[in-house]
Amino acid sequence: MEPIKETEYIRQILDGNTALFSYFLNGYSRQVYALIVKIVRSPEDAEELTQDVFMKVFNKLDSFKGDCRFSTWIYRIAYNTAISAIRKKKNEMPAFDDSVLKNIPDSDVDDLLNNVDNESVLNKLEQSVNMLTSEEKAIITLYYQKELPVKEIAEITGLTEANVKIKLHRVRKKLYVMVNN
Repeated sequence: MEPIKETEYIRQILDGNTALFSYFLNGYSRQVYALIVKIVRSPEDAEELTQDVFMKVFNKLDSFKGDCRFSTWIYRIAYNTAISAIRKKKNEMPAFDDSVLKNIPDSDVDDLLNNVDNESVLNKLEQSVNMLTSEEKAIITLYYQKELPVKEIAEITGLTEANVKIKLHRVRKKLYVMVNN
C-alpha cells in the first residue's frame, strides 16, 4: 500500500466518500485476521474480532495522525482488540467459592477424572482445562498427562510440595464443578 494514496483515501473518506473504505478492507483484512487468529487461536473469534477492528478503524479514522504507517496503526488496533478479547474471556471464568469446593467429595472428583472413556465427559474436561490459569493448566498437565510426581512438579514450578498438593486438590475440584455445570 502506498502511504500517499492511503492518506488521500483517508481524507476523502472523512469528507464523505465512505465507499473508499473498501480499499482498506481489501488491503488489510487478511493480514489483520492472521494477526488476530495467532493471538486468540480461534478462527471464529478471529473473524468476529477482525470485523470489530475495521469498525473501530472506520469510526476512529479521524484520529489517524500519520505519525506512523497506516498499517502500523491498524495492526496496533488489531493487537489491542485481540488482547482485550482474551482478557474478557479470562474474566468469564467463573469464580469458585471455597465453601462450594470443600463440599465436593473427593470420591466424586476421582470418579469424574477416571471416567475418560466417556467422550462427552472427556470433551467437557478438555474445554474446562483450557479455561484454567496457566499455572493450573501446567500442574494438571504435569500430573495427569506427563504423570510426574508431586516432588518433580514442585521443582518445575518453584512451588513447595505442599503447595502443589493443595493446588492440585483445588484444581481437581474446580474442574469437577466446571464439567458438571
